[in-house]
Amino acid sequence: MYVSIMNSCTACGACEAINSDVFTVDTKAHVNDEYVDKNQQDCIDAALICPVNAIWIEDM
Repeated sequence: MYVSIMNSCTACGACEAINSDVFTVDTKAHVNDEYVDKNQQDCIDAALICPVNAIWIEDM
């Protein structure tokens, strides 16, 4: 699974609230790739809850 953050991110922190190991937020969200594989469901949940649909997930 590949997870990325699009430029539409507003840094609301919803993704970080779901899993702060995978997502960190400053001026926008960032993905910590090393934690994605072990937390795939959290990545999906974060993408679904993102208010601006800024989380892009590709199943590889």
